[in-house]
Amino acid sequence: QVQLAESGGGSVQAGGSLEISCVLSGDIFRDYSVAWFRQVPGKEREGVAVRAGGGATTYAEDVQGRFTLVASARKTLTLRMDSLKPEDSGMYYCAARRGWWQMLRTDFFDHWGQGTQVTVAS
Repeated sequence: QVQLAESGGGSVQAGGSLEISCVLSGDIFRDYSVAWFRQVPGKEREGVAVRAGGGATTYAEDVQGRFTLVASARKTLTLRMDSLKPEDSGMYYCAARRGWWQMLRTDFFDHWGQGTQVTVAS
């Protein structure tokens, strides 16, 4: 059974950087598309970035050029976040689906982590 575990996150001043990581266990990492979503209270969960099983990446427009996905050999997908803004704050969730997809829709993914909080102070 596939399980996702997020780590990292925390608080940072605007303009700073943070890294959050997602470890996929229970299956072959390279066979999965893995994405990051974020959510703030009262709003829908939104897609941030996705890495398809083949390695291709897609970023949401508002994080393009500031966020970077890095995959490691240890079944880990790290989201490096630079030039952070207060509006980047939220609970960040890792999601996965078997296959090579570049979708950023919440209804597309069938495995989810518990989330990790990111807070950017102004």
